[in-house]
Amino acid sequence: MHKPCAVIPVYNHERAVPAVVADLLDAGLPCVLVDDASDPNCAQVLAQLAQAANVHLVTLTVNQGKGGAVIAGLREAARLGFSHALQVDADGQHDLADVSRFLDLSRTHPQALVCGYPQYDASVPKGRLYARYLTHVWVWINSLSLQIPDSMCGFRVYPLPPTLALIDSVQLGKRMDFDPEVLVRLAWRNQPMRWLPTRVHYPQDGLSHFRLFHDNALISKMHAKLFFGMLLRAPRILWQRWRA
Repeated sequence: MHKPCAVIPVYNHERAVPAVVADLLDAGLPCVLVDDASDPNCAQVLAQLAQAANVHLVTLTVNQGKGGAVIAGLREAARLGFSHALQVDADGQHDLADVSRFLDLSRTHPQALVCGYPQYDASVPKGRLYARYLTHVWVWINSLSLQIPDSMCGFRVYPLPPTLALIDSVQLGKRMDFDPEVLVRLAWRNQPMRWLPTRVHYPQDGLSHFRLFHDNALISKMHAKLFFGMLLRAPRILWQRWRA
């Protein structure tokens, strides 16, 4: 069965999120909005959007961070009976013209995690871009593989059963460290992955919640934790891959 929806974590993106939801609904994709304890103005916009058919709203009373909001959205998607969830940022940076390509690939390979490989234009903040390269190296080391060309792009289709099985068995990072950590841990479990190039644009008036020092520190801590976890698991991971 392939029954997808979109999961959109939202924290004070009341200006951009209505267009994101409209584009996804036009693509025939039901939406699960996760209000990550937004301000009243944003909460009101989300409540209005949730009045439409095929739009569901999860409200978190305490801010969880992007990862925590995504986890809440994935759980709600499974509860509603969906088999797959397309994670989409609420700020409009993802090219939603690619939704059909991602869903088609997911439909063809329903067991696979379909991930976006970002193609940036000149709008990308240079500090964010350079920091990604260091993260890529650590991800390759910690996953014992080069199969993850990008771990930070939040435009991806999760098959819900294996993803929630992972979420239920380990404590994942709940902020910006979630996106890379979930990929590495799924790679340890030999989760099939497929990659599609997709354009990423940072709107000039866009609102970013990436905290340069704090989130980079969280990501560095996450990589250190994964490194020692990889060392313990390396023999089993390599043996399973050799057998496969």
